[in-house]
Amino acid sequence: MDLKCVILFLFPIVIGSLGNFSLLWHSLFLSLSGYKSRSTDFILRHLTVANLLVILSRGIPETMAALGMENFLNSFGCKLVFYVQTVGKGVSFSTTCLLSVFQAITISPRSSRWAELKVKALKCTGPCTVIFWVLHMLLNIRVPMLVSDKGNNTNLTNTIDYQFCSAIISGKDKDSIFLPLTLSHDILCLELMIWSSGSMVCILYRHKQRTQHIHRHNTSSRSSPETRASQSILLLVCAFVSFYTLSSITYVWFSLYDKAAWWLVKTSALIHACFPTASPFILMTREQCACRPVWKK
Repeated sequence: MDLKCVILFLFPIVIGSLGNFSLLWHSLFLSLSGYKSRSTDFILRHLTVANLLVILSRGIPETMAALGMENFLNSFGCKLVFYVQTVGKGVSFSTTCLLSVFQAITISPRSSRWAELKVKALKCTGPCTVIFWVLHMLLNIRVPMLVSDKGNNTNLTNTIDYQFCSAIISGKDKDSIFLPLTLSHDILCLELMIWSSGSMVCILYRHKQRTQHIHRHNTSSRSSPETRASQSILLLVCAFVSFYTLSSITYVWFSLYDKAAWWLVKTSALIHACFPTASPFILMTREQCACRPVWKK
């Protein structure tokens, strides 16, 4: 039994699940209570579900392994756990990107060239989230072929030992087209999120400059709603970029060595759980700052 690993993996399970369930419940409660539904609510619900899939599908097996349990997953269980995790991770990235792009369009000035996209964006949120689930189910269809339980794994090289399952390092599968497709998706989401969040910060800053005379005589030291929204947006982008970069570094490290070290495997698992754990709390702050008027009936 590894008590340190148990505590490390229980933290994202408890905190991350609580944050995502709270965000999901808050959205559903307001909708069922008759409050005006926001256009971002549908995206947030899919994001929280994807986050929960990542946290639970990776955190629970890692915690059970740290408790000293062995062979608690058969081959089918290993394939299912890793498939759910990779699909959830992809959908989480995509929906976070969609949320950022959608809000950049909705808060843009009415006279801008994006004005015509506002109406179209409202109609696209539902189909886009469904497409994301289907897309990542297809992109990750090869994952079950690369994973097996430890009893069926006879190849000790080019594999990652997760204690409860084993996986072939997909980066060394040169004939696969899934890796470049997945990397292309992640890079595109990263670029779109940085662009849209940067656009929102610029829009909010210009709005602050135009309305500065309103706040000039305000003696309160509390920052303006625009400033708090900008800080939340920047924090979300920084979290996305930071965790994606760390995840990419560990992936490259896996690809360079035939057998990954134990500490690297555990570090990679924690990094995968960081963004789904942190994002609901960042989004709660962001929604309260940027979209507070919409919560009213």
